[in-house]
Amino acid sequence: MAAERKRARLDLLQGTLDMLILKALTGGVRHGYEIARWLEAVTNDALSVEEGSLYPALHRMVNRRWVTSAWGVSENNRRAKFYRLTDAGRAQLEVETVKWAHFTEAIGLVLEAKPA
Repeated sequence: MAAERKRARLDLLQGTLDMLILKALTGGVRHGYEIARWLEAVTNDALSVEEGSLYPALHRMVNRRWVTSAWGVSENNRRAKFYRLTDAGRAQLEVETVKWAHFTEAIGLVLEAKPA
């Protein structure tokens, strides 16, 4: 079963990565690797965020002031950049969560509709 899940990992819809990262940061300060592992863990390995997507998204969010970053030392005693959610990021997460709820409701209506 776990092997099937790994093979059937879901591709992220464009625009959802920022929302997922912001949500991950509601739990506190995390470095990039922690964010990616948290997303995998809470989705039972259905979602995997690659470095090539994660770090540009984090950089974009720093530029938008949704998160701040600072260098520190990870639990493995390695230098890592840590990210913290800002008030603007928390507000953006609310906006994105509402959009996502409307989107999933609309998709649900399509899936439940009987073809004409």
